[in-house]
Amino acid sequence: MSDLILVIDDDQTLLSLLAEHLGKAGYRALTAASGVAGLQAVYEHHPDLVILDVMMPKMDGWTVCERLREISDVPIIMLTAKGEERDRLRGFRLGVDDYAVKPFSFAELVARVGAVLARSRRTASRPHPAPLVRGEVPIDLSERRVTRAGQPVHLTPTEFRLLAALVEQPGHTLSPETLLARVWGNEYDDDLENVKRYIHYLRQKLERDPDHPQLILTERGFGYYLAES
Repeated sequence: MSDLILVIDDDQTLLSLLAEHLGKAGYRALTAASGVAGLQAVYEHHPDLVILDVMMPKMDGWTVCERLREISDVPIIMLTAKGEERDRLRGFRLGVDDYAVKPFSFAELVARVGAVLARSRRTASRPHPAPLVRGEVPIDLSERRVTRAGQPVHLTPTEFRLLAALVEQPGHTLSPETLLARVWGNEYDDDLENVKRYIHYLRQKLERDPDHPQLILTERGFGYYLAES
């Protein structure tokens, strides 16, 4: 069965056009005209990916994204009329997988849908190493479970993929280019700042002192690695 894509946007014309183009690309499309309706659709239909507009009345896309991340790791592509970096950073902190800035071409958006789904599948299908413990941080990739000092740590899908790439080769330095390709895909080879940004997010969540990390380490001039013990 083809992937189910949920589109949440208050613009009925855009919903119809997106549903049409997604259908032509071989996807099943489900639409919701408000944030509340979109959350209900996620509960009922469990889509494979969500396309989410930022600017909606009553419940905006940021709030919807926060609610989604409380219950699901479903990939999210945000639609926004703003290309400002602070909006992109806010979305990435909330667990957004990709962005499309309006006005966008439907062909580009459909291509982004395919890339995000493929990236998600690669992570899910990759064999995971046995659980390991680094200090007060047990990491179990197969169960997607990470704790720190006995407390569950919530990681966004992108943060989890980045941690998984490091955990699979503890002690081995991975360059930013390698991490970018493994976590985001080859189509993002010009956005190395994503790696630095998400290393920072992981350290904030996992390190006792993020300014003096003991878990995720930097080999200056080469890249990042997970402490061997």
